Amino acid sequence: MNISEWKRDAAVKGKNGIAFIMAATIIWLAIAIIYAQTIPIQTKNIILFFLSAFLFPLALGVSAIVKADWKLADNPLGMLGLFLNLAQFMYFPIIFWAFMQSPKDMIIFFAIVTGAHFFPYGWFYEAKSYYIFAPIISVSIMIAGWKMEESQLWIIPLMMIMFLFILSLLLYGDYKSKVKGN
Repeated sequence: MNISEWKRDAAVKGKNGIAFIMAATIIWLAIAIIYAQTIPIQTKNIILFFLSAFLFPLALGVSAIVKADWKLADNPLGMLGLFLNLAQFMYFPIIFWAFMQSPKDMIIFFAIVTGAHFFPYGWFYEAKSYYIFAPIISVSIMIAGWKMEESQLWIIPLMMIMFLFILSLLLYGDYKSKVKGN
């Protein structure tokens, strides 16, 4: 197999990473609920950190439901998808800075990092939707967050839910076209 065939294998078996996108959508729904509450912003931000810890276990559960195999033991690129996801942690100092210095903006930074980290999955899964949505999410969240009041921050996770839902639909369509192409 060549690298293109390995990427196609990863995309088909892993269903373009849809399980992670669906799990993230659920997490962002919980975040939206928290940010709609009238509790202190620091409390909301701490809960955001805790909720994000549930992404991986939730993605495992969703993977089992949608029958996506992202481990790919027989594929040399098998662990690359996981490493691409873990690379997101390199941006966490920015989020921690916002947590300490600009608590109102932390969710904005978190959403921008989340959106931006999708970009390399365009290459990994050969799915153009990742290439397109990474900058759309990041720039849209940045623009929306510029003048946003603290009481409006629930809009950020609502935007993420919308973007992730559309992304999952596009990725599913791409996955189906890859399966037909086999």
